[in-house]
Amino acid sequence: MHNEQGAIATDGAREYLTFRLGEEEYGIDILKVQEIRGYDAVTRIANAPEFIKGVINMRGIIVPIIDMRLKFHLGQAEYNEFTVVIILNLSGRILGLVVDGVSDVVALRRDQIQPAPDFGAILDTAYIDGLATLEGRMIIVVDIERLMTSQEMGLVEQTGATAA
Repeated sequence: MHNEQGAIATDGAREYLTFRLGEEEYGIDILKVQEIRGYDAVTRIANAPEFIKGVINMRGIIVPIIDMRLKFHLGQAEYNEFTVVIILNLSGRILGLVVDGVSDVVALRRDQIQPAPDFGAILDTAYIDGLATLEGRMIIVVDIERLMTSQEMGLVEQTGATAA
């Protein structure tokens, strides 16, 4: 997949995959994305948090599937033909995010990403890198690795990560 900016941006920009959850648009570092696939049935896991929908077997690898709408307290997701799973590779750990739809890949420079305001209890900004406005679109840039390695998720071992 090649976009107009080229695969590697030379102006210090990083590429982000943007996706929708409800009315909002989010962006995650494209380098963490392994693939995008349609939503398939998952195998539920007993006593798992509500936002962990279950697991799938992807070419012999058991992959936990996280519903990002439930994780961000955005209400019950409606699964339809547009629902997709973004497969992430975080330090060798494979997991999937259920989102309402994938938009596109955008290049953002650090100076285009503004610090996130304090949303209070509605949204934990510890996992938000900031907000970017691009051609009239507001993109919430998520530090997906920090979110998925957080203790509450319990999904990825914090290898070499320093405790905050």
